[in-house]
Amino acid sequence: MIATHPADPVPQDPAVLYPLQPDHPELVAPFAALVQRTGARRLWLCQSFKAETHQVLAHLAGMGHNVPVGTSVTLLPLRHPYEAALQARSLALITGEPVVAGFGIGNPDFVAGLTGSPYDSPRTAVRDYLSSVRSLVDGETVGHDGPYHQLHGGLMPLDHARIEVGAGVLRPGMARTAGQVADVAITWMTPPAYIAGTLRPALDRGAQGRGVRPRIATAVHVAVARPGRDTRRLALAATGEHLKAPHYADMLRRAGVAVDPHDPAGSAGALLAEQVVVTGTPEEIAEALDGYRRAGVDEVMLNPSGVLLTEGVHAAATDLEEIIAACRAAQGRILPRPRQQAAA
Repeated sequence: MIATHPADPVPQDPAVLYPLQPDHPELVAPFAALVQRTGARRLWLCQSFKAETHQVLAHLAGMGHNVPVGTSVTLLPLRHPYEAALQARSLALITGEPVVAGFGIGNPDFVAGLTGSPYDSPRTAVRDYLSSVRSLVDGETVGHDGPYHQLHGGLMPLDHARIEVGAGVLRPGMARTAGQVADVAITWMTPPAYIAGTLRPALDRGAQGRGVRPRIATAVHVAVARPGRDTRRLALAATGEHLKAPHYADMLRRAGVAVDPHDPAGSAGALLAEQVVVTGTPEEIAEALDGYRRAGVDEVMLNPSGVLLTEGVHAAATDLEEIIAACRAAQGRILPRPRQQAAA
């Protein structure tokens, strides 16, 4: 029997994802304030080539938004595992809250542009990288000579909030690798049936020698249905760039989602039908998100990309607040559990 990796408190609470690359931390502040105000599980940021992800999160903590945070995901070629562990630990120290340090490969051209050539084995690169980061944040001295990094040393000892190490996962091969070494498997646009039938079993297979499966954190596109909103338009606005990426297209085909770049309307319908993009009333969205949990997802990240791109940050934050309240009500927990803002 494979146990699930220990989860954070209140696993039924959704987390909040700011899915864009911010020009300035102030653009993310309403999302951080939302997490703090509602007691939502965590604030997640993606890799940003504008204002750098870790610096944005540190800036928000300096503004008083001390909340659990996660990176979904930062890219391996940008930093050595020692630097990655140092950045994750710095966030745990600065925020005083748990951190999920999530990592992914990036596309082969990006890897080649920074390292000289693509990784011959992306799975080996991820396995070795996460193993080194995990050992470093655990206070261990690492001795590693591998094809993608060398490391001999450790971090200075310090007490800090808990750090989980995560891997971006879309397909079963990487899921098996994540099962071997990750605390968290981080997925995007993965339908519930695909998680339950493909990714979770692959995570279990990878974890056979370890005895504990990574918990699953999944980013789910959400948009409250309101008068005048075109849900198909929102679905395409939210997912258009990802649909162009070969690895996402392959994953969706494996999952049985009939997306076609030459048929935007049909693709939008398929994304909505398979709950890759979840719309409806807040209560209907909460019910659909419960389907993700039944599929094995331990942490749902609410991704409001469609509304954020078409209507702006405040409309997106309103959607998220209503969805969080509906999820709480569905669990019989109506009152929010706000976090205290640090004194200025």
